[in-house]
Amino acid sequence: MSDVTSNEFDGENPEAEDIVLEAEEVLLSEAERERDEYLDALRRLQADFENYRKRVARTAEETAGRAAADLVGKLLPVLDALDLAQAHFGAAETAELESLEAKALVQARSLLIDTLAKEGLVRIDRAGDAFDPQVHDAVAHLEGDGDGSQVVDDILRAGYLWKGAVLRPAMVRVKG
Repeated sequence: MSDVTSNEFDGENPEAEDIVLEAEEVLLSEAERERDEYLDALRRLQADFENYRKRVARTAEETAGRAAADLVGKLLPVLDALDLAQAHFGAAETAELESLEAKALVQARSLLIDTLAKEGLVRIDRAGDAFDPQVHDAVAHLEGDGDGSQVVDDILRAGYLWKGAVLRPAMVRVKG
């Protein structure tokens, strides 16, 4: 049995010609419907892949950020030791401060802090600022003027922000 097309009739049987045309229209509409389904499926697949790609990139960025914050957190004791050494040399005699070792230590500290600052480390070490329990850890308290405001009187250990998030709060004495 062969397929019947409109060319085989040449106007001999108009009813058969109409049936063939209807069948062709049905086949065409079915093919268009399938095409539209495949296009919709393809668009959904493309959107899913784009979402997946963005999610993987975001996860990789977050993982790298956490790793960097972890590394900087591990370097904080080194910064504390360098701060103590600089404070020691600051209190020492002038001749001792002029020593080559003292200069090298101060330069190394400065270089480390500057390098980390370029990457997003912010030092919390200003006395006189308003006390903020989010970034300050009060370990001592002095009576104030009675106006109810609390200010940082002294920094006992510097705190740090890493890209806007508190990495370690500053250990402070509060007045007020």
